[in-house]
Amino acid sequence: MKSKQPRITLYSTTSCGHCRQLKQWLKQHQIRFVEMDVQRNARAFKAYQRHGGRGVPLLLVGEHKIQGFNAKQFPAQLRKAGVNL
Repeated sequence: MKSKQPRITLYSTTSCGHCRQLKQWLKQHQIRFVEMDVQRNARAFKAYQRHGGRGVPLLLVGEHKIQGFNAKQFPAQLRKAGVNL
């Protein structure tokens, strides 16, 4: 039985290429996440600011923050944040 995954929230914008790559990576690896568009949703933007967002993508895994997207480093970052791959 798989252990429970932490809640994953992606703060992104529609114009961000790295955001699109990150979403595709998560979908390919069947990792569930909630996407929050910080340009189109004021509530999402406020939450993004509360978490210290300094650019997109910002991925929140539980309370662990992953800023940006680097496909080579990403699996290790997710495992460190508690995601089973």
